[in-house]
Amino acid sequence: MPHRGCRPGDSTHTTVERELVCQLVLEAGRAVPVPTRLVYRTDDPYAVHVSFHTDTDEPVEWCFARDLLVEGIFHPTGEGDVKVWPGRTRRTMDFVYLLLSGPTDDTLIQAPSRAVSAWTERTLRLVPPGTEAEQSPCDADDLGPG
Repeated sequence: MPHRGCRPGDSTHTTVERELVCQLVLEAGRAVPVPTRLVYRTDDPYAVHVSFHTDTDEPVEWCFARDLLVEGIFHPTGEGDVKVWPGRTRRTMDFVYLLLSGPTDDTLIQAPSRAVSAWTERTLRLVPPGTEAEQSPCDADDLGPG
């Protein structure tokens, strides 16, 4: 469920979160489970924030355009650091693949399509496409440089 949050100096914003288990795809088709959190905030309406909880002290965090995830459920999209596309294996349900390119290597994540799709639908109901600019930031000083 979306929940309302408020930071000091901010007006109320809404956050939509989803925890799920994705797969980190390794060489030779092997994969390991990675607990993942998807976060969408109305005070950052164009972006999605994804945290991968690996065996490190801090999660690995990525932030990219919500449109990439929404479109990537249906067809390949993205350039540069983030690419997203739909996929399916013979024995399992549909997936969404995320190829995340860092400074030293690429990471391929396989996410369950139904969970990602349901979560993105919730974000789209909260802030429909084309209305992101109408979301007023709580305090322009909090936004900082992009």
